[in-house]
This record gives sequence, C-alpha cells and structure tokens, in this order.
Amino acid sequence: MKSLLPFLLYLALLISPSQTRAQKATKATSVSNAAAQPAPKPLFSDPIYDGVADPVIIWNKQMRKWWMFYTNRRATDTTATGVTWVHGTRIGIAESGDGGTTWRYRDTANIAYRPNPGYTHWAPDIVQDKGMYHMFLTYVPGTFTDWNHPRVIVQLSSTDLLNWKYVQTLPLVTDKVIDASVFKLPDGTWRLWYNNERDHKSIYYTDSPDLRHWTDRGQALNERGEGPKVFHWHEQYWMIIDQWKGMAVYHSTDLLHWQPQPERLLELPGQGRDDQAIGGHCDVVVSNGRAFLFYFTHPGRSKANPAPANSIAAKRSVIQVTELEFNDGRLICDRDKPTFVQLAKPK
Repeated sequence: MKSLLPFLLYLALLISPSQTRAQKATKATSVSNAAAQPAPKPLFSDPIYDGVADPVIIWNKQMRKWWMFYTNRRATDTTATGVTWVHGTRIGIAESGDGGTTWRYRDTANIAYRPNPGYTHWAPDIVQDKGMYHMFLTYVPGTFTDWNHPRVIVQLSSTDLLNWKYVQTLPLVTDKVIDASVFKLPDGTWRLWYNNERDHKSIYYTDSPDLRHWTDRGQALNERGEGPKVFHWHEQYWMIIDQWKGMAVYHSTDLLHWQPQPERLLELPGQGRDDQAIGGHCDVVVSNGRAFLFYFTHPGRSKANPAPANSIAAKRSVIQVTELEFNDGRLICDRDKPTFVQLAKPK
C-alpha cells in the first residue's frame, strides 16, 4: 500500500489541473449564459415625460458605457396645446453597462445653445473624432403650436458627452431642415444627410473635409422621409429613412447613387409590449459583424387599438430594438424574435 502512495499522489496532481480548467470553463459558460438575456420590450421608457424618440447610440469612452441620446418629447404635459408637446424639448440621455441589453435614465444633455426663449432641441446625431465628440442637433427657436416655423442644424462639441459647446450653425440650403446623419467617408472626409422640409421633405446632403467647413451638395434622395440613417454593412452602404408607414431601405456602393429595396422595415405591427405600432426614426449600430436597429414606437397609435387623439396614451413613445438580417441582398428584421444585444467596445 505504501508503495502505491507516490503513484496515487502523482495521479491526483496530474488530473486536478484539468478538472480545475473544466470547472472554470463550466462556470464561465454558466455566467455567459446567465448574462445572455434578450432585450426587454420596451427597451427604454423615459421617466421624465414618457416621450422618448429619435435615438442615437454612442460609446462613452470615459464612462466605458454605451450612451443613448434622444429627443425628450413632453408626452405627459397636460397643459400642451397643438404640437407644443413636441417643442420645448431637451435631449435626454440613457446609459447601458451591459452592452445595450438594459438601459437606465442618466441625465439631460447640457447644451449651451439657447438663444431663444422656449428653445427646442430635436434629433441629435453624434460622432467621435480625434478625441472630441461632435453633435449635430436640430434647433427650433421656440415652443410652437404648429409646424410652420424655421429650424436649423447646429454643430456642438464636447469632451465628455455631457457638456456641449456651440460651434456653428451649418450653412444648408434652406432655413427649415431637420434630422442630421453623419458618416465618415472612405477617404477620411465627412458627409451629413438631412431632411429638407421645404423640398417635399426629401433627403439632402453636405460635405466637409474636417468636420468644420461644410459645402451643401443638394438633393441626395428624391423621396419623402425623415431621420436618415447611413451605415456600412455587408460590403455596401445603407440608408434607412422614416416614411411614417415603416422604414424605407436604400443601398449604395458609392454613397451617391441609392437603390431602393421593395420592402419596408417595421411596417407591420409586432406582438411585444408597446410594439404594436409602426417603427420610427432609427439608429443602427454595427458591432462584431451584427447590426442592431434601435427605433421608437407610439404604442397608443396601433391600428388595432388606437388611443383617443391627443391623449397621453397617443403621445407617449418608447424605444425598441431588433437585429437586422442580411438575406439575398436585402435587409430584413423580425421584431418579435428575441434580440440578444451585444454591443462591443469600439476598436
């Protein structure tokens, strides 16, 4: 028996490391599976006015979290008349520490551009370049009861994503423009698409070599729609616009000539909570080869069970998310399919 002890000890030492590795692997798999929960429906509701819309998602490198900026519509303002509830708005911020699966309200962006009483901030887009964040924000000079007023796109800068300084008002072709979408071109220059409300709400664009000097190039897309979103995926460029009856999709190889696909996204109602209405004004985040579409809905405007006009239920809006799929050259999505959001830290 004594002669067997050295051999048994040796055998135990030989086996235990592999068992430890197996136990660690099992534990890691268990943790990974536990974290891989589908995104809730809705993904996010604004706790201030219950009117979140027009989301844009960006990595906050200082906080090491994903931040969502959005138009904070005042859906629960019972004193609102006409469309004042979508004016006088601020830009809300939500944050996610788990790769975009869950979000919590963080703050309101401190935007130091308020030259008019009752100023309105709408639909930002944000890019990061050379250590600086740049926001392109729709600015309306007041809180109005109708839509018949000018709006411009202003450029702001920030080092922390929270405090923003005015840089300039972009020199665009008219005084009634909304919904910037900014994209870095392959040659290192920049292009911004926007909605020209004075030209049948078609999509225009402007170019810049340095995010400072801009030259308007005119019409990019002769289609009615707003909230353009441009991104690169599956070796081509895509533009998604909100046509108020679902999201129209276009693709391009050169960012100048755009071909439509027949089907719209998010036109048919979903079955999830607060997801029975059409999807509107989206952002798309491409991460590790996957593409996630963040959009907003008005739950009270479902065709099957519409809320009374001008009620809080008809005004409130929420953010939802779904994953895009590339199928036979087209973009599709299934808003009822569980969405496992995994946004990785940008390289």
